Amino acid sequence: MPRYRLTLEYDGGPFVGWQRQDNGASVQGVLETAIEKLSSERVTVIGAGRTDAGVHALGQVAHFDLVKQFPADKVRDALNYHVRPHPVAVLEAAEVGEDFHARFSAKARHYLYRILNRRAPAVLDNGKVWQVAIALDAEAMHRAAQALVGHHDFTTFRAAECQSASPVKTLDRLDISRRADEIHIEASARSFLHHQIRSFTGTLKLVGEGKWTPRDVANALAARDRSACGPVAPPDGLYLVRVDYESGAAHASTGSA
Repeated sequence: MPRYRLTLEYDGGPFVGWQRQDNGASVQGVLETAIEKLSSERVTVIGAGRTDAGVHALGQVAHFDLVKQFPADKVRDALNYHVRPHPVAVLEAAEVGEDFHARFSAKARHYLYRILNRRAPAVLDNGKVWQVAIALDAEAMHRAAQALVGHHDFTTFRAAECQSASPVKTLDRLDISRRADEIHIEASARSFLHHQIRSFTGTLKLVGEGKWTPRDVANALAARDRSACGPVAPPDGLYLVRVDYESGAAHASTGSA
């Protein structure tokens, strides 16, 4: 039974999230319907990350199994045809071994959060960024963010409905930089808690505004208390950029990460 790996790009705005749900279109559901149109087989597509409603992807990775074998290029092209008009693109398709698992084989996940830091409205990037009109100090945000890097109990930055077995995670990278009118928050770890990056972003915005100090961020982490977290940033600016695997990275190139 052949197994296929997909590298995907999508606009999360129209979806209820990655995971199939009864209350609207999901990325997983759209892909499964497209695969059935190609193969006449009903499958379950497994993603590397269950992105929330409104969260985008530049390099989501997924896999599925079929009974019938197809050339990988045909899988890519046929799925891109059948997912229309939904804003999902299969960038790459490849046949992989049965030991590959999009979620459990992943060694690192890389996310980008885009803040548009200007007063003029977001016209071209509406729904793709979090617009903050007040000027933010990106350097102060970066300094404060370093308290969060490493192996910690991230209870403060974990959604109440998070299903992870433990709040303890290792954050490998949390870099913040200004790119003209945008502030980019780049985070890397093997795995993340539900709403962890959006919680980081909303908290660090307080530092950028001068309302919090780096010490306040460190104290919030040490509190291990959800009520110590700053506001949770909206999903619009969050992107799953890349997922790394032992044999190399399954990725989509992007000039913004």
